Amino acid sequence: MTALIQARRNAELILDNLHEGIIAHDLNRRIFFFNRAAETITGFQRDEIVGRDCHEVFPDRFCRSQCSFCDLGSAPTLPERPYPLAIKTRTGEIRHLEMSVVMITNFLNSPAGIVASFRDMTREYELTSQLVDAEQFAGIIGHDPKMRELFRTIRDLAASNVSVLIQGESGTGKELVARAIHEQGSRASGLFVPVNCGALPENLLESELFGHVRGAFTGAIRDKKGRFELAHNGTIFLDEIGDISTAMQVKLLRVLQDGILQRVGSEATIRVDVRVLSATHKNLETEIQAGRFREDLFYRLCVVPITLPALRDRADDIPLLARSFLKKILAEEGRPEIILSPDVMALFMAHAWPGNVRELQNVIRYILVRCRGELAKPHHLPPNFLKSQPRPLMTVNNQVQPRRDRLNVEAVRQALAKTENNRVKAARLLGVSRATLYRFLDKHPEL
Repeated sequence: MTALIQARRNAELILDNLHEGIIAHDLNRRIFFFNRAAETITGFQRDEIVGRDCHEVFPDRFCRSQCSFCDLGSAPTLPERPYPLAIKTRTGEIRHLEMSVVMITNFLNSPAGIVASFRDMTREYELTSQLVDAEQFAGIIGHDPKMRELFRTIRDLAASNVSVLIQGESGTGKELVARAIHEQGSRASGLFVPVNCGALPENLLESELFGHVRGAFTGAIRDKKGRFELAHNGTIFLDEIGDISTAMQVKLLRVLQDGILQRVGSEATIRVDVRVLSATHKNLETEIQAGRFREDLFYRLCVVPITLPALRDRADDIPLLARSFLKKILAEEGRPEIILSPDVMALFMAHAWPGNVRELQNVIRYILVRCRGELAKPHHLPPNFLKSQPRPLMTVNNQVQPRRDRLNVEAVRQALAKTENNRVKAARLLGVSRATLYRFLDKHPEL
C-alpha cells in the first residue's frame, strides 16, 4: 500500500512540473485531477474544484463547442486532434489555449473519463493580433485600414460562438470571411459546411439543409444527412440567406431557436450543435419592411453584423490583390513571371469594379490567356473592361498614352526584381526612358 501511495505521489509530482495544464474528470464530469499549470492558467485552485462538476466550475464549458459530455446519456465522441479555444479565467480574463483530449480507460478497457492537456497560447495570439500591417490574414488579402479592422473583428468573433451576418456586394469575399471565422475559432476541428441558399429551389433546399429519409419523395432511395447534421460541432455558412422563402424561414427559425431538426419525411427529432454564419448582398432591414423576411429570424442570424467594403472603397489594395492573383495563377500554370504594365495598373485604379475582388481575379485570368510575353498591356484586357472605364483615356492607335504618373511603385519594384536591378533593362521593360525611371527612383528612395 505504501508503494502504491508513493507511486501516486510521484505521478502527481511529475504532472505538477509540466508546463501544460492537465485536467481530468470521470464520466459524470467530476474533476479528480487538476495540476499546478492548470491553476496558473485558469486562476482556479485545485482544492476548490476537485470533486465538482466541470460545467459547474466553468459555466461556459471549458471545452466550449468540443465538449463531449454535454449529454451524459450518450457515448462521448472526442476530438481527433488538438484544437484552439478561448476561456474565461476566474478573474474574467480571456486566455487562448490549445487543447488535446484523450479517453481514460479502466482495466477492462472501458471508458472511465477523460484527461485534457492544454497550453496557454495567449501570448502568441496577441502577437498575431498585433500584425495589423500584414498583407493578408487567413487567406484574405488587404492592407487598407478597413481590412485591418476586419481582421481584428474576425479574431474577436473567432473567440465567440455568436451568429454572424456578413453583408456586402457580390464578389467581396463573404465566404472567405466566414471560413476565416470558423478556422480561427474553437470549432476549427469540426466541418465548415457552406450552402448557397439562392441556388436551390425551396423543395431541394429543405432536403439539403435538414436531410431526408428513404421514400420521402421520388428519388429519395436512401436516408441522407442534411447540411446541419454534417456541421454538428462545426459551422454552417448560409450564403444568400436573403433569397429563401418565408416558409423556409419558419423552418430555419425553429432550428436556430431550439437546435432541433426533422429530416424531410420523418417525425423523429435530431439535436445539433452548430454555429451559424450567414451572408447576403441584400439589405435585410429593407426586406423586413417589405414583408419578405422575418424580423425574428433576422435577429437570430444577425447577433453581430459585418459589412465588407467594396473593392472601389479600398483601391489601395488593388495592386496588392492583382500581384497576388497573378503570382498564384502563374504558379498554378507553371508559367514564367509576367509584369502588369503601369498603363494596365492605371486602368485598374480607374475602374469601378462592380464585381469586386472576383471580377479582378477574372480579369487577371483573362490577361494570362491573351498575354504571352513578359509585360501585360492594355490590349490584353477584356474588351468589356475597356468599354466600362468611367472616363475617357487619351489614346493614339488604341494605346494608353504616357503620362507623368504612369509609373507606380509596384510596377517598378517588379521590373527591377525581374531584371536583377538593371535599371536600363527595367526602363525598357516598363516602356519608359531611362531618365523617366531615374526621376521616379529619386522620388522613391525605398526602391
